[in-house]
Amino acid sequence: MASILYKWFLLAALQSPIAGTNRHPVYVSVAEIEYNAKEKNIEISCKIFTDDFEKALRAAYKTHVDLLDKQYKAAMDKLVSDYVQKHFSVTVNGKAAPLKYLGYEQIEEGIYCYFESGNIPAVKSIGITDNLLYEYQSQQMGLIHCTANGDTKNYKLNNPEDRVTFDF
Repeated sequence: MASILYKWFLLAALQSPIAGTNRHPVYVSVAEIEYNAKEKNIEISCKIFTDDFEKALRAAYKTHVDLLDKQYKAAMDKLVSDYVQKHFSVTVNGKAAPLKYLGYEQIEEGIYCYFESGNIPAVKSIGITDNLLYEYQSQQMGLIHCTANGDTKNYKLNNPEDRVTFDF
């Protein structure tokens, strides 16, 4: 988890105002996928900038979106789960791995969405489809960090590229 935080802080630093402007030069989501051999499941976290995510959800669902107000938490859980599952999927050993939504939380400027997929006895390959916020921002990219069998692999997807497969 420390490595993803380091990478996230680096990206956050890149988003600081430049020369007195209030630019948003990097549009990125970060997904971390980890195979837990003991539990025989895949654990997934997706981090998306809060402001970008809220704008994308408003555009996609044409409804009020406030990810931080607790009074809307149940409705926002439904939106977050639905949106992410439409734009992010995982295959393990060539078979779809259904994602179970666990919830989301805000940490710093981002929303962390948590999922898991169970009943996975072994991992030889993990495929990821990730086009989170691609319809919102043409410069959107997705950073993927995938760990299985003691090996970590990373990849950067640039819109419109949205798929990567890791062999372990």
